[in-house]
Amino acid sequence: MSALGPVAGVAELMALRAQVMERQGALREVRAASMSPAAAGAPVMPAAGFAATLDAAMRQVSAVQHRSSDLQTAYESGQVTDIAQVMIARQEAGIAFEAALQTRNKLLSAYQDIMRMGG
Repeated sequence: MSALGPVAGVAELMALRAQVMERQGALREVRAASMSPAAAGAPVMPAAGFAATLDAAMRQVSAVQHRSSDLQTAYESGQVTDIAQVMIARQEAGIAFEAALQTRNKLLSAYQDIMRMGG
């Protein structure tokens, strides 16, 4: 073992931490941007607002999945060598998909409850 081994490992770990912190900041910005129209009290039609919000959320999920796929393809072709970056992107895509699926399940359940009430 060389004396530089542990130092290089720490540097890689710090670089990975910086990437995670950067992504966290980006997620906060997206969250703040998506919440700002409602917080500003902008007049929005309820149906159009809901549809637009749902469409934007689905587009974000799709974009995260495409980014993950692109990173995986780049890793497989040797263009990207950081496996941690690829794995984080895959986890983000999985979490985004799971959140979309849970949202769909809640919407479907609410719809079914409403349909049962109309007696």
